[in-house]
Amino acid sequence: MISRRIIRTKVMHIIYANLCNSGKTISESEQELLYSVNKAYDLYHLLLALPVELSKIAEDKIERAKNKKMPTHEDLNPNTRFINNPVVGQLRENNNLNDYFEKNKLNWINHYEILKKLFQSLTETDFYQAYMSKENVTYDDHKKLIEEIFNCIVVPSEELEEELEELSIYWHDDFNFVCSMVIKSIKKLKKDSDENYRLMNLYKDDEDLKFTKDLLRKTLVNHSDNQDILVKYTKNWDIDRIALLDNIIMEMALTEFITFPSIPVKVTLNEYIDLAKYYSTKKSSTFVNGILDKMLQDYQSNDKIKKAGRGLQG
Repeated sequence: MISRRIIRTKVMHIIYANLCNSGKTISESEQELLYSVNKAYDLYHLLLALPVELSKIAEDKIERAKNKKMPTHEDLNPNTRFINNPVVGQLRENNNLNDYFEKNKLNWINHYEILKKLFQSLTETDFYQAYMSKENVTYDDHKKLIEEIFNCIVVPSEELEEELEELSIYWHDDFNFVCSMVIKSIKKLKKDSDENYRLMNLYKDDEDLKFTKDLLRKTLVNHSDNQDILVKYTKNWDIDRIALLDNIIMEMALTEFITFPSIPVKVTLNEYIDLAKYYSTKKSSTFVNGILDKMLQDYQSNDKIKKAGRGLQG
């Protein structure tokens, strides 16, 4: 589930925290990194269960309407299509989702108000009203509704994102990415998917877990040497005045260039320029691009970068 871009982002944050806290060991930083990655997996499960929680809000609204002193015909004969949505049912009954919730003590108990607001927003959308009024609906119609809930209600909700970020500082950069992973999981559901349907794994494979640990450790272990190298390539700059994040980003890129033979240099270059663009100063991406490009030309001409596989040098 977790992408290498998110891994790089989390490694960057952990290295920043390590360098700002000289008493923190590499092992402690690694533990914090793995915890941060695991928190993204918590968010994945929490958001995957969101349609179930919205159906509970819908069911509660129906029950309260039935118990009015003078219920209307509509109150007594409600449209239950959403609460009986089979995709919601598959999520509700999924053993892997339920087991993860129980094991990690996840719940939506203290978020009733935001759930109500999300459901209210949902009921006002054209796609929800069309779904509820359509004469006949297929399984794909049911699934499309859940996808649209995430695309049109959940992802744009700054209030939900802020509320979740208050629960964990590690979710600050995860919301949109995790939502995209939830949508992928919904898309893969089939009509005959049972309660043992497998959800996404945290890491794509063992290689991604190794990449996570190695990128952190190798960058921190070689920090002093990397700084000496950066001094050489920033002759007209005071290294101490370069933004710390820019330094970290360039160190991580250098680490990938030299010690990760299976990652193409273009991938590394593009990833870290994007990190600089998003997380550092306005001019950082141009600065980082210039330094890394100069460094890359020298290292390639001196055959210091060894990449395994055809086409990995470019």
